[in-house]
Amino acid sequence: MPVLIAAVVLVGALCTLDLVLTLGVVKRLREHTALISKMANSQPGRPPVIGVGEEVGEFSAVAVDGDVLTRESLVGDTLVAFFSPSCGPCHEMMPKFVEYAKAVNGGREQVLAVVVGSLDRAKGQVAELSPVARVVVEGGSEAIVADAFQIKGFPTLLKVRQDADGRQVIAGNQVDLDAPVVVA
Repeated sequence: MPVLIAAVVLVGALCTLDLVLTLGVVKRLREHTALISKMANSQPGRPPVIGVGEEVGEFSAVAVDGDVLTRESLVGDTLVAFFSPSCGPCHEMMPKFVEYAKAVNGGREQVLAVVVGSLDRAKGQVAELSPVARVVVEGGSEAIVADAFQIKGFPTLLKVRQDADGRQVIAGNQVDLDAPVVVA
């Protein structure tokens, strides 16, 4: 009988320890969820992606082929993509994006791809993107184009359109690469 009592006490102690550890894990998960939510909404009241209808900020950047690109060089409907060499989902999305960009009306003149990272690390993405897009490589501290589009994460795909007033505004902040290219 004393052995049975000891076994029951031991099982009870283990269950209590398990309960305490589980409550600790739940508390940490709540803290992590709050931190992730705070990072995603780094600016209060602002969505994590630039809103449809918002104007693109001013920028001037030199593409890898030497062309100078500005906000005003985005004429008509333009597909704009932001990638990073250190982003796993960017590498996974790249083949689909390249196929989608090939079908864009107007060719590579209507596609802008921005790779945010060092030129050495971005070479692979630049090589993939150059046939279908005008490509800009930005260092992490000098993200002029990314700042103009208020980019907070990678990959980000946007559609830009010139409105009736001649301003370049966001026409779409979610691009479905599985859908056919829509010609406006």
